[in-house]
Amino acid sequence: MSLISANPDRQMAEIVEKVRQGERLTFEDGVYLYRSEDLLTIGQLANEANMRKNGKKVYFTETMSLYFTNVCESHCAFCSFRRDEGQEGAYTLTPEEMFAYVDEHITPTAREFHIVGGHNPNVPFDYYVESIRSLKERYPQVTIKAYTAAEIDFFSRISGLTYREVLERLTAVGLESLTGGGAEILSDQYRDKMRVEKAGIKQYLEVHRTAHQMGMRTPTTMLYGPVETIEERVQHLIQLRELQDETNGFQVFIPLSMQPTSPKAGIRRRNSAFDDLKAIAIGRLMLDNFQHVKAYFINIGTQLTQVALTMGASDAHGTIVRERISHSAGALTPAGITREDLVWLIKGAGRIPVERDTHYNEVNVYS
Repeated sequence: MSLISANPDRQMAEIVEKVRQGERLTFEDGVYLYRSEDLLTIGQLANEANMRKNGKKVYFTETMSLYFTNVCESHCAFCSFRRDEGQEGAYTLTPEEMFAYVDEHITPTAREFHIVGGHNPNVPFDYYVESIRSLKERYPQVTIKAYTAAEIDFFSRISGLTYREVLERLTAVGLESLTGGGAEILSDQYRDKMRVEKAGIKQYLEVHRTAHQMGMRTPTTMLYGPVETIEERVQHLIQLRELQDETNGFQVFIPLSMQPTSPKAGIRRRNSAFDDLKAIAIGRLMLDNFQHVKAYFINIGTQLTQVALTMGASDAHGTIVRERISHSAGALTPAGITREDLVWLIKGAGRIPVERDTHYNEVNVYS
């Protein structure tokens, strides 16, 4: 039984036909979908698009989030994680201090370290290189996915190296993939408004282009909330789609629901569930050249993640252990989740849980 309305308006009917015929949606189509209140049609259409690409499989990995430093030269308006050097709560860990944390929390089946942090100008680029080298030498079985495009741009500035040279130094000591953060919204107006004091649009895209040209495959994100316009969101998606046309290097698109600045913030300070599901579904429909769209339970919660698996999402992220960035900004969701709970969550949506590695190779299918 189809949930799509029997009498959708003309533009929605045209979009439905485009998606079913495999035609690319336009900027105007994306704006229309964001303005539409017909979430059921949008969600089912995204589900159809996802089923053609991935069937009922939903992917996750056993990952561990690590943060070597929260000291940052940037003062982006949306970030509650960063600290100034010497400020209460500021830290910069040595490899030995990170080992102590990892040894206490790592599981025998952990497959990935997910590493991000502040742009700390008080340590040299070699600090960031040695952090990766030390982890890889101590935990050789764990894949290292580290640093955002904005961090790579920062490393380039403090070292005087090109993006490629920075990436070559890092891959030589064990880096296998970048993280997707730092995109925020790819709009100059937004970045001015939110004081995004780090890599701009051109730099973000160029870092990923360079990584892709080197054979690396990477995730990418969109941090959405009440600040940007619908048009800016859609243009963000189109810029990612255009780079994917060029390189085919993006593995997954991750919509990140912006968190308020305090855990005590009421629902009016948070994105609605309606908006969260739209971001996932419209991302799936606009990004026709991406294999996966992720539902990030850290920002939208486990139950909404389960619903999102029927509206275009094919990735449920991973176990994490302890997430800090979104929770420092007021996220009310679990900071981590077990493999067993992820399998239960995915099966509850009528999907097939698939444990993967960083590169989306299938490790275990829970049929």
